[in-house]
Amino acid sequence: MPKTVNPALQRLAMITGADALEKLRQTRVLVFGLGGVGSWCAEALVRSGIGKIGIVDFDTVCASNINRQLQATSRSLGRVKVEALKERLLEINPDCEITAWERLFSLENSGGFGIEKADYVIDAIDSLTHKLDLIETCLAAGVRLFSSMGMARKSDPTRLKAADIWKTKGCPLARMVRQGLRKRGFRGKFTVVYGEECLDNIPVDIPEEAPGAGTSDNERHRKKTANGSVVTVTATAGMILASLVLRDACDACGGSAGGK
Repeated sequence: MPKTVNPALQRLAMITGADALEKLRQTRVLVFGLGGVGSWCAEALVRSGIGKIGIVDFDTVCASNINRQLQATSRSLGRVKVEALKERLLEINPDCEITAWERLFSLENSGGFGIEKADYVIDAIDSLTHKLDLIETCLAAGVRLFSSMGMARKSDPTRLKAADIWKTKGCPLARMVRQGLRKRGFRGKFTVVYGEECLDNIPVDIPEEAPGAGTSDNERHRKKTANGSVVTVTATAGMILASLVLRDACDACGGSAGGK
């Protein structure tokens, strides 16, 4: 254990203690999906001392990402999301071991991410099929999973909750996830972040994205549906997911990162 605490983490150490801080440094987390939820979650984990992180997303940054995705700025348009976020995360902690995969997760390529070696997996995937694939893969591997449900069409972050997937209510995506899991014969438990609020979208004219902005060869693998979303909700969900990891990891070694 280090005799001195990294100055960047001194305030965190006052809450967790040095032993828990060292535990976080050795913890490996995989974040699948770097949109409005996953990007904020990844940064919160790195700012909180997680020493090994894998980030996974197949897409590139487009203008419509700017209102809610951490790596999306006017200067990053057209960049690969994992590359833009990795660059930012290394500016926060140059010693963090970061692996970036520009890839769409599926059952076919599930063996290429080292999921079985991870301490935690964050599911922030939008596509239902690939979300179900990731959930099934993680639980079969015995890896601790925290999953984000639908954060679009919501405006009140104070209504977000963390609960077992089978105890959620009022979230359309959570309902579809439960239905999908039942069809696959899956009955395992895992914690999700969800919200019961569901707003109607206000119709607006949305121009087509410029060629090369937010498209990739993997885009053909999923059909995207545009829904309204706001960063105050998506980022809060990401922070809650990061908090679940931190609290669980710290509790395991007798530290503290917030009450249960």
